[in-house]
Amino acid sequence: MLFLNWRDTRNPEGGGSEVYVERIAGELVARGYRATIFCAAHTDAAAEEVNDAGVRLVRRGGRHTVYAWAALCYLAGALGLGPLSARRSGRRPQVLVDVCNGLPFLSPLWARRPVFNLVHHVHREQWPVVLGRRAARFGWWVESRLAVRVYRRCRYVTVSAATRSELASLGVAADRVTVVHNGTPELPGTDAVRAAYPLLVVLGRLVPHKRVEVALRTLAALAEELPDLRLVVAGQGWWEPHLRGLAAELGVTDRVDFRGFVTEDEKSALLASAWVALTPSLKEGWGLTIVEAGAAGTPTVAFRDAGGVTEAVVDGRTGLLADDSDDYVAKVRTLLCDHEARQRMGAEARRHAASFTWPAAGERFAALVMGAGVTRPVERRVEASYLLP
Repeated sequence: MLFLNWRDTRNPEGGGSEVYVERIAGELVARGYRATIFCAAHTDAAAEEVNDAGVRLVRRGGRHTVYAWAALCYLAGALGLGPLSARRSGRRPQVLVDVCNGLPFLSPLWARRPVFNLVHHVHREQWPVVLGRRAARFGWWVESRLAVRVYRRCRYVTVSAATRSELASLGVAADRVTVVHNGTPELPGTDAVRAAYPLLVVLGRLVPHKRVEVALRTLAALAEELPDLRLVVAGQGWWEPHLRGLAAELGVTDRVDFRGFVTEDEKSALLASAWVALTPSLKEGWGLTIVEAGAAGTPTVAFRDAGGVTEAVVDGRTGLLADDSDDYVAKVRTLLCDHEARQRMGAEARRHAASFTWPAAGERFAALVMGAGVTRPVERRVEASYLLP
């Protein structure tokens, strides 16, 4: 199995998509398959390594050049050269999983193997936020027109029924799309308890389409009514200076803790102590942080039109979905001020999160792989010395 993804979890810009890919690859390895992830190189990790789950990672190129590097390395591997050759990887890949994070690898054009197109969500709303008008128009054309044509004979995998519906609107038949939900990441145990004061948390990368501004404005709108209200922003990204400036403009700097990168232990304690988790993203394929918060018994407020969050959040049971920014503030106020409702939804969120497991997701993905005719190696053992030169 060869997964093509622009980042990995050790990349400073990695997120939920990378967690999904690595966990699914790990589940396939546990079932006897070999799995390699090809992604962009970065300074926080080696060019090649095998992770604890037995998944081989090959890193080449950068944010924009990783796509060309993937094609070059694959074609070189067919000649017995490079990191994707049978000599280096143990066996040439029988199937590719091409992860489309807006821009696809277009692997059907250069790989003579079955290809699954993994799409977390459609980026229609995000292109104008991330890029200028012309670049956004081109990006959307690639995603909505070119990619649909290139992958017209491929099966699709996505993480939510919402994304399957979006793909259908682009012309991808629903019967070609299989939904394989995320599992809920296992958080370390913690002794942390609910904060004695109302505490909000935002967890994720600090980039424009995550719309942390909504969280800051919600904090400002409720500050007078709830004088002890605080917000922790956990995550890092190039948009942080803008967010700090907005916090100062809104007069809530002393109420916001820009925590930066947090370890798994710190994340577990933070989610356990928060009253409400906020996911104001423009679009999410699923919303991994929502079920992480749910595992800690913390309900989430998100936007109703933000894609897969409508499945990660069961509206009125495990959290609340808002229709616009004013409604978002109102929904957060409801959870902060209604202790009984918050407790009830937190308990439901914990049960909902527990229903999504990585072994179940891996089993479903393995069934797709078997359907494509991929065979498992005779030996199930996967060792670093076996995979690396």
